[in-house]
Amino acid sequence: MILVVCGPPGAGKTTIATALRKRLEAGGESVVVHHSDDFSSRTYEQLYERVTADPDEAITVVDGTFYRREWQAQFRTLEARADVRFVRVTASLETCLERNRSRADSIDERGVHVVYREFDAPENALEIDTDACDIEDAVDRIEGALEAWSSPAE
Repeated sequence: MILVVCGPPGAGKTTIATALRKRLEAGGESVVVHHSDDFSSRTYEQLYERVTADPDEAITVVDGTFYRREWQAQFRTLEARADVRFVRVTASLETCLERNRSRADSIDERGVHVVYREFDAPENALEIDTDACDIEDAVDRIEGALEAWSSPAE
């Protein structure tokens, strides 16, 4: 399973991806997490390369804005290898800006505005609004979705 956690800067993607990894590993799952913040250039190309090198038995969690449809489409090509699912993490623009300001590695606010305005939501994504739920609730929802996605269709 490849889980793409996407949304604007400051929505809570990295916090959710990290909490999800901890929860799944505590339950005995093998999990690999890749954060877009770890790359300064060719971000989506490098994320793609890392994911293709991950072990098939691991749950791979990829955290990035993925606000452009082309980046989403690139990761959907991995469906021949593994089930690819998207989780769209949202929050109000004001919340995203406030959280971005409080980060040590904040990005220029114009960037937050651009991603927020131009975000092309992925199809069939699980939607999580971090203005409406806390991290534990978000992880509960994702964990429930992972179970449903992993169950054979009846």
